[in-house]
Amino acid sequence: MEMADAIAHALECETTFVAEAGTGTGKTFAYLVPAIMSGRKVLISTGTKNLQDQLFHKDLPIVCEALNMSVTTALLKGRSNYLCKHRLNLAEQEIHGETKIHIRKLRQIRNWAIKTKTGDTNEIPEISEGDTIWPVVTSTSENCIGADCDDYKDCHIVNARRIAQASDVVVINHYLLLSDMVIRENGFGELLPIADAFIIDEAHQLPDVASNFFGTSVSGYQLNELVADISSEYLAEINEDKALLDLCEDIKKTITDFRLAMGVPLRRGGWTEIAYEPAFIDVINLLNKQLAELHEYLSPLAERTKDMDACFNRTTNIIERLNLLTLKPPSDHIHWFETYKRSFSLHLTPFDVGNEFKNQMDTLPGSWIFTSATLTVGNKFDHFLKQLGIIEDVDNQSWESPFNYREQALLYIPDGLPEPQSPQYLSAVVAKAIPVINLSAGRTFFLFTSYRALNEALEILKDEIGYPLLVQGEKPRDALINDFRKMGNAVLLGTYSFWEGIDVKGEALTTVIIDKLPFASPGDPILKARIDAMRDNGLNPFFDFQLPNAVITLKQGAGRLIRDYQDSGLLMLCDPRLRSKPYGKIFLKSLPIMPITKDIAYVETFFKDKINSKGTKI
Repeated sequence: MEMADAIAHALECETTFVAEAGTGTGKTFAYLVPAIMSGRKVLISTGTKNLQDQLFHKDLPIVCEALNMSVTTALLKGRSNYLCKHRLNLAEQEIHGETKIHIRKLRQIRNWAIKTKTGDTNEIPEISEGDTIWPVVTSTSENCIGADCDDYKDCHIVNARRIAQASDVVVINHYLLLSDMVIRENGFGELLPIADAFIIDEAHQLPDVASNFFGTSVSGYQLNELVADISSEYLAEINEDKALLDLCEDIKKTITDFRLAMGVPLRRGGWTEIAYEPAFIDVINLLNKQLAELHEYLSPLAERTKDMDACFNRTTNIIERLNLLTLKPPSDHIHWFETYKRSFSLHLTPFDVGNEFKNQMDTLPGSWIFTSATLTVGNKFDHFLKQLGIIEDVDNQSWESPFNYREQALLYIPDGLPEPQSPQYLSAVVAKAIPVINLSAGRTFFLFTSYRALNEALEILKDEIGYPLLVQGEKPRDALINDFRKMGNAVLLGTYSFWEGIDVKGEALTTVIIDKLPFASPGDPILKARIDAMRDNGLNPFFDFQLPNAVITLKQGAGRLIRDYQDSGLLMLCDPRLRSKPYGKIFLKSLPIMPITKDIAYVETFFKDKINSKGTKI
């Protein structure tokens, strides 16, 4: 109620308000009620598409019914989530040489396309979200031909945006919010300026998402898609000689050589690691030369067809980005690359997205509400506000979780562990964890800060415990969580994707074990470049950046444990630095207040007491 009142005030006065609301506060209802009652056009952005769907299909209808108010609502996703009729038609014309599986999926999509009203790809559960067929039948901002398309009047994206324009409450996600801010493609930018209020849920994720969108990138996939589209359009509509097709084939080969010149291992590194290698310089120069030839070739052909004109514009854009990424990178950005099995990506990420984000906020006047369960570090909002460039005083408030952690939870920090850099650290952690898992009768989330640690722990645990082991990567995340709930005695091993956004209530989850404090890897090229830049500017990268981010991540992981008033459980934090380093107090101060022990005997007593009080047997 307090949070709802504060948000209602911010909406009325068109101010910025930042709210941290612990697990169980009811923050979703706390912003939905005043948003709906305000009578204003409100845009709500959340962290993932799954949360979007829950907000739109479950929470919004509940609040509207409870208030007995009728408001128009819309769910709006990025363009890759909507079927493109034009791209589907093209794909069906180019099935020669495709596999039977590819053709079968196209037929499934065609059968669905006849019936669907929204074009939301989520409506076909038979084809997984990550299936390679979807990029073939959906559009990007680069290959969309906009109002020139024959299907424009019936376009699912255009229709979704039209509905959003006319709705009182529009639910989007952070990726769409940021891409709209940056690109404003095809008139979609008109959605944001007419909103009266912006509510950002899961706001702790926003700075990282902003870093991606306020930067520049080019991928091997984008390059290959461009030349494939050029070849297809040329063959279908022009096909006068083979020179253009030969050039496209040459570029495909160069893209492959580009990937090979970056080395065989899959890695993520700083630009300087590869920039001065002769073979890499040669392939960069060749690719830039070939793309310039392609641009010249396309210039007179662009006016022949709408799709070829779009390809010409895409070529212009990708040449500009590739030049920026390979020839003259700006000094105020982190320059890095990543390699995949058959592709690569080049990136420029700004050191600081705060100024850019605040400038975008200023162009969109109205109320801005930021909320999450994890925004403060040491009970202060300073780190979060600084990341978004919000340096002036803004109203903020924090509400602790209403759950009684003093009675419901115990924090166990085991004694006698080596320092995390020790080669024996992980095996020592698992040795301390096994008795706890047995006391808990499984029912454990074992969360890790790296895949290496997870895999090393798995090799030990599969021979040492008698409970079902569920391992990240074996199935999709939601499927693993469903299995965990059904089994009732499982041990789930996961990395960062399991640290947040997961809600397991009841006795199925009794223990959360975290292997060590979640500091980002010092070998990460983005982090390394950011640290160097912060030092050059007289800042302390550890206390100004690394520590606050680790605190927020730990709060998210710890938040998996108590999800209901009836829950009880053990949080086991294995890192000895919580006691040996002065900054350990900052982590502990940021967690809910609960009893702390280093004694396994006390842990045994805790489980026995909880068993007796619940009248159940482990």
